[in-house]
Parts: sequence; structure tokens; C-alpha cells
Amino acid sequence: MKNLSALFLGILLLLGTTSLKSQNVWDLQKCFDYAIENNIRIKQQALNTAYNQNLVKQAKDDKLPNLNAQVSNDYSFGRSLTYDNTYDNINSTSLAGYLGTNVTLFNGNTLNNTVKQRQLDLEATLHDLQKTKDDIMLAIAAEYLQILFAEEVILVSEANIEVTKQQINRTQQLVEAGSLAKGALLEIEAQLAREELQLVNNQNSIQLAYLNLYQFLELPIAESFKVEKPKLPDLKANLTMMNAFDVFQNAIHIRPEIKAAQLRVQSAMKQLEIAKGSRYPSLEFGANYYNQYNNQYKDINGDRIDFGDQLKNNRRSSLGLTLNIPIFNRFQIKNSMSNSELQITDYKYQLQAARNVLRKDIELVYTNALAALNRYISTEKAVNSMKEAFRYTEEKFNVGMVNSVEYNQSKNNLTVAQSDLLQAKYEYIFRAKILDFYNGVPITL
Repeated sequence: MKNLSALFLGILLLLGTTSLKSQNVWDLQKCFDYAIENNIRIKQQALNTAYNQNLVKQAKDDKLPNLNAQVSNDYSFGRSLTYDNTYDNINSTSLAGYLGTNVTLFNGNTLNNTVKQRQLDLEATLHDLQKTKDDIMLAIAAEYLQILFAEEVILVSEANIEVTKQQINRTQQLVEAGSLAKGALLEIEAQLAREELQLVNNQNSIQLAYLNLYQFLELPIAESFKVEKPKLPDLKANLTMMNAFDVFQNAIHIRPEIKAAQLRVQSAMKQLEIAKGSRYPSLEFGANYYNQYNNQYKDINGDRIDFGDQLKNNRRSSLGLTLNIPIFNRFQIKNSMSNSELQITDYKYQLQAARNVLRKDIELVYTNALAALNRYISTEKAVNSMKEAFRYTEEKFNVGMVNSVEYNQSKNNLTVAQSDLLQAKYEYIFRAKILDFYNGVPITL
């Protein structure tokens, strides 16, 4: 029976190893690339960009002449106008055609300003698209590092379990030899149960971190992957960071949300110029062609005029200029200018608000990064001290100088310190990467 169990366990381990080998491994850049191609928020923002591209194209096309044609077919009963411009009681059928074109020659530079405004709006949406990509990449980097952190915590948990199992074996021998009471063994076994439960919780945490990452990527769970474990930087080599003020001074010149806000201020200024342009006269050029056929038209001899002759005789063309002079339009122009000025002020407020948010975010990230670094340095010293303290406690426990409660307390203190050290390490790495990102450095691991 034991042989069968061992064989079954071996098969499971072999299958698990094969599955891991065949499973995809993604690095952080591959996660970024997949998200940019598949994330719904990015796709929606890309649609908004395409919409604004169409608005720019339409604004340019509005400067072109138009061309329209019209054909009408009428049936007249009773008194109708005849070919010699008199009225007679006849029923007739007439066919008329019209072709006309108009082009704006001048309208207070409204068309040109509209094109410039739409181009500014398009540039703003392109920066909005980049901001959306940046937000998704930051979220992905956070989940990626959370997975790496969870994996290291699992390694710590597994190492602690192994130490506890070894201590159980030693304690068992001491109990059998009469050097320790059986209660000490029971305490160590209870400690092992708690550590195994914590390992399960840590394994659940890593599964949740993977789930969050898959959701940011819009990736089905059936297409899951494992993250590549990079070589992380040595924190002691990064004891200095660029201060928050310098990062902010660089960020306001490169961050897409700031550029988008600046472009919207410029767009609102163009809207004011468009409103002012409505105060000026507009000049249009037009050309028209008209022709008509009537089945009852007759010449002086009473003979009906055929279709071809009527088209030659009835054709009419015209060329002309139309000047529209605004005199009074119920204060629409004045109110439009006032609204445009209010819009400029509002967008300036939005620009200042975007700068304030960016400054606060950078200051918060810098403060958290510095705190995490200091916490890492102090915790690292604490871990080294607790390792030595635990080793000393373990030696005394083995000779019966301390009880199992003191032993477990010392071991728990070491475990907590190791977890705190890992947390401080990954928090500092993430915050430092965000600072670099605000400073124009791409996120890499």
C-alpha cells in the first residue's frame, strides 16, 4: 500500500513539473504590451481619439466648395404657365434640374480657427490615451510586484515550516528520552499547524494577485501564465533618491495629463476667436445651373417643342457673391464670447488642479518610498538580531532551559520581521519605480 501511495505521489509530481514547464512565463514588458492591445479602457480611449481625428478632417473639409444637385418632376392640372408666359387650362408634366455650388471666401477666419481648435482637441485626446496607458501600466506593475512579494513570503513560510518540522523531530527524541514534557511537543505541533495554515493563506494571496493581474490585462484565466522573476536591485545601492520637488519640475513638462490640460486651455482660446469671428461679415461665392422640360410647351406655330430644343432654350446659369453682414442677432455673439471666456477660465482651473494632483501624488510617493527604505534598513537589522536570538533560544529549548511558549514566541517574532522586511523591500521598489516613471523613465524590472 505504501508503495502504491509513493508511486501515485510521484506521478502527481511529474505531471505538475511537466505542467509548469509547459506554462507560459511573462515578463513585465510582455504584460504591458498585452494590456495596451487588449485593455477595454485603452480601447475606449482610442475610439475617442479616432472620433476627434474625424472632427479634424471634417473641419478641413468644411473649407472645400460644396456641390448639390436637384431633380423634380411635377404634374400640373388646371391653369398652368405656358411657354409664352401666359396661363391656360391644360394638364402638363414638367421635369426640372438644378446644380449648384458654394464656397466660403471669408468668414472672420472661423474655418481656419475651427481647424486649429479641432487639432488641439485631438492632441489632448492623444495625451488622454497615453495617460490611460500609464495608469494601466502602473496598476500592472503594482500587481506584478505583489505577486513577487507573495512568492517570497511563501518561501519564508515554507522555510519556517521546515525548521518547525525539524524541531518536532528533535523534541520527539527529547520527550522519548524524558528530557522534555510531552506538552512541549504538543506546543510545537500546534505551531506547525498554524504555520501550515499561514502558508495556505499566502498561497491564496498569490492566486488573488494573479487574478487581479489577469483582469487588468483582460486575459481569460484559461490563458494564465507565470510571471518571470527578475533580478531586483540591491536597496543599499539606492539610499539616495531624487527629491520630490525636482521630480515635479520635470513631470509638469512631460506628463500627458498636464499636456492635455494645457492643450484644452489653448482650445478654449481658439473657441473665443471663433466666437469673435462671428462679428465680421462673411463672403460666399456661388454658381448655379438650371434647366426645365415641359411636355405642353409649344412654339408660335402650335407645335410642341421637343426635349432637346427645350434643354437648349430653358437652360439658365448664374454666378454671384453673397455678403452677409451681422447687425443684430439677439446678442448671440456677445453671449457666445462670454461663455468662451468662462470656458477658458474653467480650463485654467482644471490645469492648475491637474498640477496640484500631480504634485501631491509625487510628494506622497516620495514620502512612502523614503519611509519604506528607512523601514527596510531598520527591519533588516532587526531580522539579523532576531535570527541570532532565535538560534540562541532554540539551543536553550533543546536543553530544556526555555519552554515551548518562549520558543514559539521567538520564532513568530522572526517570521513577522522577515515578512515586514519583504514588504518594505517591495514597497520601496514600487514607489521608486513610480518616481522614475514621473521623471520620464519607463518602468522596468
